[in-house]
Amino acid sequence: MLMNPYLSLARVRAALRNLNIKPARGMGQNFLVDRHPLQQIVAAADLSPTDLVIEVGPGLGVLTWELLQAAGRVITVELDRRLAARLRDEFAHQSRLYIIEGDILDLPPENILAAAQAMHNERSPIQEQPDTLPTAFISQRAYKVVANLPYAITAPVLRHFLEGTPQPQLMVVLLQWEVAQRITAAPGDLSMLAHAVQFYAEPEIVARVSASSFFPAPAVDSAILRLHIRAQPAVDVDDDIDGFFRIIKASFLQPRKKLSNALPVGLAAMGHRIPREVVVASLTTAGVSPDRRAETVTLSEWLAVWQALGKRIHSSG
Repeated sequence: MLMNPYLSLARVRAALRNLNIKPARGMGQNFLVDRHPLQQIVAAADLSPTDLVIEVGPGLGVLTWELLQAAGRVITVELDRRLAARLRDEFAHQSRLYIIEGDILDLPPENILAAAQAMHNERSPIQEQPDTLPTAFISQRAYKVVANLPYAITAPVLRHFLEGTPQPQLMVVLLQWEVAQRITAAPGDLSMLAHAVQFYAEPEIVARVSASSFFPAPAVDSAILRLHIRAQPAVDVDDDIDGFFRIIKASFLQPRKKLSNALPVGLAAMGHRIPREVVVASLTTAGVSPDRRAETVTLSEWLAVWQALGKRIHSSG
């Protein structure tokens, strides 16, 4: 078995020193130096030579190396130009790797795929390694996201892909343990983030990863989270996803209060002034007790609330 050369702590330290990079804890710049979680990530992604993978924040390339062993082609998106330049040098021999420099949140999935396809088309056929992927592989728009996500942008990145076009087939990401718990929460502990993810995907915690697996070690453990993307959203909101989530977000502005108070106040804060008695009546019509709190309400129940209240929100806006 080939050994990942980027797992060496001495090599990580030397690379960061040469690049004049001091890992910032606030930015979630923690580099994996443990092979076991890397193996778990790749196994969870169920990669094959026909797969196209998008990796966010490749850093020094430790996960990139693993992905190239298992997947057909890999697209990395790196914000730090120093790290992007290093990746180009380190993986110069890899014609199956496409390195895009930029902010992932400014790059819709379709733009990432288009940029990689353009790189692919520019490369000499002699450089291409024979494999089972067709020349126009990226135009098929089927891909998986596998990444060690920067802590500071975890939630925005998840929503970026889940709400983007095209959606990934599967996502396997390394993120903070507490965030993974929030995403996989059941009724009673639900949050805005849980709803935003569970609307599009079925989340599953694959494994817990000790803080000691990173350099520098973060203050908390991490989790490998797998998101099975739904063929259709969990509930049918007639293409008014923004309106549906507007109601949920309004309720979570004051999550510890009863819906009878939290929802009308939250809607007012968002510019929709609807009398409290109307909101309470709509909750009752939806079969959701006004005495409940937002953290207990399921997506199917929010659908009933949206159906009872949605038109009033549009008219009040």
